Amino acid sequence: MTERLFADLSLARRLEKAEAHASARFVEARARVMPETSAEWREVAGAYAMFDGVDSPLTQSFGLGLFDEVEAEHLEELTGFFHDRGSAAYHETCPLALQRPPLLALLSGAGYHPVELSSVLYLELPTGVADAASNERIAVRQASETERDVWVRVTVEGWCEYPELMDYLEGIGPVMAAREDGVLFLAELEGEPIAAAALSIHGGVALLAGAATVPQARRQGAQLALLRERLRFSYQHGCDVALMCAQPGSASQRNAERQGFRIAYTRIKWELPAGTN
Repeated sequence: MTERLFADLSLARRLEKAEAHASARFVEARARVMPETSAEWREVAGAYAMFDGVDSPLTQSFGLGLFDEVEAEHLEELTGFFHDRGSAAYHETCPLALQRPPLLALLSGAGYHPVELSSVLYLELPTGVADAASNERIAVRQASETERDVWVRVTVEGWCEYPELMDYLEGIGPVMAAREDGVLFLAELEGEPIAAAALSIHGGVALLAGAATVPQARRQGAQLALLRERLRFSYQHGCDVALMCAQPGSASQRNAERQGFRIAYTRIKWELPAGTN
């Protein structure tokens, strides 16, 4: 019998490393196709700091304090990484890292303040690897390299209620095409693309991200179909756990829990605005 995965430090490190890896590959692709953005990432004391542009939601660090002890000089170096590029400094932290002294005191003492919460959910595989969704008219498949623009178009339309993300989403097409890993999926209703999602695999962890359905096609099972197909793909490619993030108490979190996902922990994002000494 496979040993059950618990929401402990070992699992947290696997989950955070998988997201950091996916983010690093995206930033590397951004640097190749858009060198004018000066996109880059750096590892400092086990934390993975991403700069994808001042307004990118990906500009932040992952794993702070989770892999190595963070000293004041490490936090100063990370802060400078962001501030030197004109961005506020952001660190998304796992509570298991904050419990390890003195990270919480370091962040608050340096002037950082919490600005956002997110639930990190996980599912042991092959749990959730089920047959296709109940709506037999919906089919899910991998997007080909020539369909990157279709994937972006569906994604942009699916997130249309978040206008602050539009510029970012509309510009990721060339980046997604240049990524060295990552798998894109499309859900079609009677042959028409209506939903899109992404998948990245690292260390046996499947990171599920980017799921969006165009407004006029919602509540027909596209999200469930995309979820199940990505879980099946992940298990077939050697993953034993799936990861996704959601706003606490959101519909996305409820839907994930209905499919068997459990909350591993709630992350806190910390900010220190640019120009802060």
